[in-house]
Amino acid sequence: MKKNITLFNPIMVDGKQVKILSYDANEITAAGFIEAEAKRKNVAGRAMSITPAAEFDFGLHLYLGFAAIIAVNSGYDYSDLERIKGNDVVAVMGIGRNFMLKSEEDAPENESEEPSETTQGSTTQASQSSKKSGSPTS
Repeated sequence: MKKNITLFNPIMVDGKQVKILSYDANEITAAGFIEAEAKRKNVAGRAMSITPAAEFDFGLHLYLGFAAIIAVNSGYDYSDLERIKGNDVVAVMGIGRNFMLKSEEDAPENESEEPSETTQGSTTQASQSSKKSGSPTS
């Protein structure tokens, strides 16, 4: 779903001041994801640390946010967006973070009332008690 982010610190793109950026993380393609990761690695250079999981890779989140913006603004590129500064960096990083941490709440709802899969009942029989009703206890 296409959304907007309002920049506190507008940037210049093609000689024009840009204060509002449209984005849609759903438009990030596999190629866009790989390009964002490559750009992030290129900018980080030797300072890049190994992150145990992409969910915690804040630099990748920033570049995925850039990818979501570029996906719906064909005239923008990474060099334009790398001029974003201050709290705007954190806002764009949030776009990428939310992309990586997609929750079930964000998933499209199944409009059908029919279950999507059938679940078979248990094939294991319940064990019977060794005590019979009315028998004395030892």
